[in-house]
Amino acid sequence: MPTAKIEYLGDLRTAAVHVFSGNSIITDAPLDNHGKAEAFSPTDLVSSALVSCMFTVMGIVANRHGIDLNGSFGSVQKIMADNPRRISRLEVDLTVITPGLSEEQKSLLKNTAFTCPVAKSLHPEIEQVIHIQFPNS
Repeated sequence: MPTAKIEYLGDLRTAAVHVFSGNSIITDAPLDNHGKAEAFSPTDLVSSALVSCMFTVMGIVANRHGIDLNGSFGSVQKIMADNPRRISRLEVDLTVITPGLSEEQKSLLKNTAFTCPVAKSLHPEIEQVIHIQFPNS
């Protein structure tokens, strides 16, 4: 069974449906590449997937160790290159708001984030700059 089904809607827009859940997303080309930027671009999704993956695997480890990550947040900045057009750099900032984490717990969460499946699946030429802050610990 496929993971997703994608339809080209015209005007540089696609609709993707997650087969298992039925949830859907729309993509649109970015302004700097002939699009309207009315939705995530495909490269925006790749960039966002990195942060989502980091939090997902951190959440798995956190649950295993009784750590509550709820309310933690992050952002990603995507830098594009030309010839060929591609993602060249992803700058990620994560903020873990959980109070009272030990240095060992922080290290565990950081290592987990850095080794998430998306991070390990991205081409090695994509520079990943990751900053993780623990302001309440």
